[in-house]
Parts: sequence; C-alpha cells; structure tokens
Amino acid sequence: MEYKFHLNNLRIAPRKVRLVTNLIKKSSVLSALAQLKFQSKKAALPMLKLLKSAIASAVNNFNLSPENLRILNILVDEGPKLKRFRPRAFGRAGAIHKKTSHITLILEERAVLGVKKKKKIVKEIQKSRFT
Repeated sequence: MEYKFHLNNLRIAPRKVRLVTNLIKKSSVLSALAQLKFQSKKAALPMLKLLKSAIASAVNNFNLSPENLRILNILVDEGPKLKRFRPRAFGRAGAIHKKTSHITLILEERAVLGVKKKKKIVKEIQKSRFT
C-alpha cells in the first residue's frame, strides 16, 4: 500500500531540490536517512525532516515497521513564485522570481520475505517426516 506525505512552499528552487531527491528515490527509508544526514546541499535538511516525519506518521498511524518501508517515489513540483523587482538603468525594473517547491513523498511497505521461506521450510519438513 502507498502512503503519501507532503511538504509545501519550501523556499528552495525545485531544480535544486531534485538533485537531492534523485539520490534517495527508490531506496529503503533507513539508507535514505543515512544518506541525507551527510549531504552538504541546503535542500537535504528539509528532506530529512520530511522523511523523519513520514516515518513517524507511518509508524504511529498505520502501525508499520520502519525496516519494511521504502521510498517508492518523490515528486518535486513548482510552487508559487515570489516576485521581486530590482532597479535597472534608465528607470527600468528587472524582475526576480524567487521559486518555491512542493514535495510529495510516497512510501511503500515492502513484503516480508521471511514468511514465505518459513512456510516452504515447514512444508519440506512435513514431507520428509511422512516419507
């Protein structure tokens, strides 16, 4: 099942945030946490905060284990622009667009592989006892 978490109006340009999100996309949550802690980019800190919040919400609200969570996808969209102006020559004004980002984090619970293996082993043991 998929679980979505949002961070809106982050005051960093989407192009710069995507550099960080592409590093942790499709990885496990625990390895993504480790990778974000040691990133030197400015966008790594809000991403770390979002990921920790998402893990806490998944554990608290949906009774999931952090070891079984993985990042399915991260979407970075452009938010509203802050428009500022700077004086230029001959009385003109130069536009400055300060961009914001909307981040959507989609977590997924991995299937536990140990259960299937145990069932196979139990069936093999039962077969060997009767033959």
